[in-house]
Amino acid sequence: MDYKKIVAEEIQKLVPEHLSYDQVYQLLEVPKYTEHGDVAFPAFALAKALRKAPQAIAVDLAAQLNHPYFEKVEAVGPYVNLFLEKAAVTNAVLHEIAAEKHAFGAADIGKGGNVPIDMSSPNIAKPISMGHLRSTVIGNALANIMKKVGYNPIKINHLGDWGTQFGKLIVAYKLWGSEEKVKAEPINELLTLYVRFHSEAETDETLNDEARAWFKKLEDGDEEALHLWEWFRSESLQEFMKIYDMLGITFDSFNGEAFYNDKMDEVVELLDKAGILTQDRGATIVDLEKYNLNPALIKKSDGATLYITRDLAAAIYRKRNYDFAMSLYAVGNEQSNHFKQLKAVLKELGYDWAENMHHVPFGLITQGGKKLSTRQGKVILLEEVLNEATELSLKQINEKNPTLENKEEVAKAVGVGAVVFHDLKNDRLNNFDFDLEEVVQFEGETGPYVQYTNARGLSILRKAATELDTTEIADLGLDDAYAWEVVKLLNSFPEIIQQAYEKFEPSVIAKYTIHLAQAFNKYYGNTKVLVEDDKRNARLALVQSVATILQEGLRLLGVQSPEKM
Repeated sequence: MDYKKIVAEEIQKLVPEHLSYDQVYQLLEVPKYTEHGDVAFPAFALAKALRKAPQAIAVDLAAQLNHPYFEKVEAVGPYVNLFLEKAAVTNAVLHEIAAEKHAFGAADIGKGGNVPIDMSSPNIAKPISMGHLRSTVIGNALANIMKKVGYNPIKINHLGDWGTQFGKLIVAYKLWGSEEKVKAEPINELLTLYVRFHSEAETDETLNDEARAWFKKLEDGDEEALHLWEWFRSESLQEFMKIYDMLGITFDSFNGEAFYNDKMDEVVELLDKAGILTQDRGATIVDLEKYNLNPALIKKSDGATLYITRDLAAAIYRKRNYDFAMSLYAVGNEQSNHFKQLKAVLKELGYDWAENMHHVPFGLITQGGKKLSTRQGKVILLEEVLNEATELSLKQINEKNPTLENKEEVAKAVGVGAVVFHDLKNDRLNNFDFDLEEVVQFEGETGPYVQYTNARGLSILRKAATELDTTEIADLGLDDAYAWEVVKLLNSFPEIIQQAYEKFEPSVIAKYTIHLAQAFNKYYGNTKVLVEDDKRNARLALVQSVATILQEGLRLLGVQSPEKM
């Protein structure tokens, strides 16, 4: 229930000529300390209109405010502090969650509109490293959040399956490669060849010339070059799918860079017809000075197209095929300038829909404070991290609950979930250092802690061994302080989802689940839930609501919720 709405309505009735409902609602605050009430209204906004001191206005309003959901209203300085009737609000919130279950917090903001999400996008013939984790899990969480608020997300894995690196890889394979080794361990062997190429090219510049020549052959449709490219691509995709399966992430499209090879001529024609192409030292550019941006390089002097040409083709293709309401790009912060240029060029073409394209940037995962680099071979493989996280989780389960059924399955859900959750609990734009031992702990602000809290709630419900009849909750409302903190958090879940959607920020949900788990564990530590008294059903309804919302919060993040841990 939106109790702020009730407060705003009651206050607005008292000052109808001076403030609208929306104005009152926007002015309402949630006090930092519970002793200052549950909602506060600052009376400053009425001082000029009423020609009275805010303190006097607060006293007048406090005396007149009355509602079944208000336990106490008091004026403190220029503020009207409202304390809600705990039992009544608790009843309303628990009934609402019991009725809506996992649909609680859903909205129809999107009206079914399509939202393509460009995400993950690993390079063919290179392993999926920890560096790819952020785009993959942020994109997936955004898709779940978008669906929750009524959009139709379309997850696109824009594979890096074209470019000069394939020339380098072909040269490396022909010089030092072995078909048997590639078939046995495709990604590891191809990475070894790629790293060796860069190492050897530092002292032998002719290797780069050969690589450019082989990529030109590939672009021209040379049979041998195409055969090797297709082989590298299919072997890589098979390896990628193993990791996506571990993460429980699926895609709606794998159209990568190569898909747009035959669509870029049209882009150049469109730019030419619009009269916005110019030549600069042999290169073809779009001048973006009026946007305070560097020129967009459309074609090099040798006629080769660039990333922006492909992304223009991709944006136009996606608009034509999906008629998107908005289009998201979960791509690292270092690409911010590229996406500014992309939108500016589309605007120059007269495409107003470019305003609905949003780059969703994020910071780096570092090790020892340093960026990871594939080229230098300093790569932490995501598959190895997920496997190690699973092993560490299994070790903890064996210590805490050795008789648990399906231990290996639960350990995988906990280990993989821990890695995903840790990524998503960090503010999207922040860099963060990754420490696996810390990430998989069952205590602290971790994914396993939230999962364990849910499992604890379900365990309490199993021990109760009774089917909840929510109709019996009505007059047995909980009014203790510990329950109240939990109820207020439960009630704020729709608002949390709204914030996560508006900011494209999954960390809002991750942090919320931590706070809810902490509040519930505090409640559990101070309350005998299963005692046979007249409030037992209400307490069980609270436990069930917490489990429901924790499960839904984790689901939105792409993290599983084991029933037992």
